[in-house]
Amino acid sequence: MSGDRPVAAEGQSRTDGQAKFVTGSTMRHVVVMTATGSIGLVAVFIVDALNLFYISLLGQQELAAAIGYAGTLLFFSTSVAIGLSIAATALTARALGRGNRSEAREIAGASIAYMIVIMTCTVAVSYPFLGSLVLMLGAKGETAKLATEFMQIVLPSLPILGVGMCLSALLRAVGDAKRAMYVTLGAGALAAVLDPVFIFGFDLGIHGAAIATVISRFALVGIGLYSLIRIHHLVVMPSLTILKHEISPFLAIGLPALMTQIATPVGNTFVTTTMAQHGDAAVAGWAVVGRLIPVAFGTLFALSGAVGPILGQNYGAKRYDRLISTMRDSLLFIIIYTLVTWALLALFRNQIADIFGATGEAREVIVFFCLFVAGSFVFNGMLFVANAAFNNLGYPLYSTVFNWSRSTLGVIPFVWLGSLWYGAQGALAGYGLGAVVFGLASIIICFRVITKIEDRDGDDPGELVVRPPPAGQSAFTSGKASTL
Repeated sequence: MSGDRPVAAEGQSRTDGQAKFVTGSTMRHVVVMTATGSIGLVAVFIVDALNLFYISLLGQQELAAAIGYAGTLLFFSTSVAIGLSIAATALTARALGRGNRSEAREIAGASIAYMIVIMTCTVAVSYPFLGSLVLMLGAKGETAKLATEFMQIVLPSLPILGVGMCLSALLRAVGDAKRAMYVTLGAGALAAVLDPVFIFGFDLGIHGAAIATVISRFALVGIGLYSLIRIHHLVVMPSLTILKHEISPFLAIGLPALMTQIATPVGNTFVTTTMAQHGDAAVAGWAVVGRLIPVAFGTLFALSGAVGPILGQNYGAKRYDRLISTMRDSLLFIIIYTLVTWALLALFRNQIADIFGATGEAREVIVFFCLFVAGSFVFNGMLFVANAAFNNLGYPLYSTVFNWSRSTLGVIPFVWLGSLWYGAQGALAGYGLGAVVFGLASIIICFRVITKIEDRDGDDPGELVVRPPPAGQSAFTSGKASTL
């Protein structure tokens, strides 16, 4: 196929956000989408790290440890929102790739409605058990009390966060990387202003950090709604008929993607509980690492979100040649970015520990991560983009299997043995080593899946299947979803 063949339907303009990624350099699309996505995403993570920095200035190690425990629990709930946002992106991008804007608008509106309902149910189910969940992680005494109180303030705002993330995902699906960036950047900027005001100005400490987090989440929704409704006219209020019609394909992607996302906090929870065995200092060090990872490697997280709409639009347009080039360009980007970031972390490892006032074992954990474990994100990055491809190309269960394998087989035995033999630093080393096998395996399978899709001689993509296909069969039936 020609690399510059237009696919937009007659009378439809490329300026209205349709099929933006089916022409032009795939590397340029990857870089632009990732760069803009990472600015907004890393801004949020920087604010999160500043949150921990402000708390550390209060001089109580229990406060930093409490943030670490609360962050682990919030990771679970946030992962639910991320999984559902993946479904919104995949379905909307595919509809745009087919040149069907009216369908894309209906899917966008229905996706927001599903997000509100599911995230509200998540809060209702988990809120009564927050205290028990914190204790299960290994928190004790005052640390457990503070972590629970932080969660009690932040958790009810989860539906707001979910809608904001969904809106940002829909902007990426339409190809508006700049405004998708503004959504998270605006919320991050507001939180950066509010954090010191509530923590120090109102002398609310960790509770002030929680309040600032809640308020900033409303900025996500405000900016996202303005961009989608006023600029792109992409969202329409879904009718009951549309909601019933779209729920099946939405859940076909959303549930496996949700399960995929939950796998990561499961692995992190095991690391947290293992660190807890070595005391609050080790947990505090892990809490800093937990904030450092998204700041340093947020670009890789953004990359996984960036390639989704690129793959989705080209898949909807049946541009299979561009699927391969997008993945190759993403892999090259991962290797270069991780090596540069690893070098910088190793070079400034002591300064990073100093910023957070880390001493003793907490400092040793931070320095060890910067020197050795950071390099493992080459393989984590491979897993990120492979999962994005599986979710957008009709193999969502593949991403579920790989992420759960990484977060269980690739975490539990490695972290347990590392902790047993070498303490807290050994646990962190095990966390990094477990990524190697599953990162390599996922990217190899991903290229094989794309080759299989390319060999299907122009079959219509149809609806997404929610189970791996039997050997030798296509991942899709003739335009209809397979029966579970």
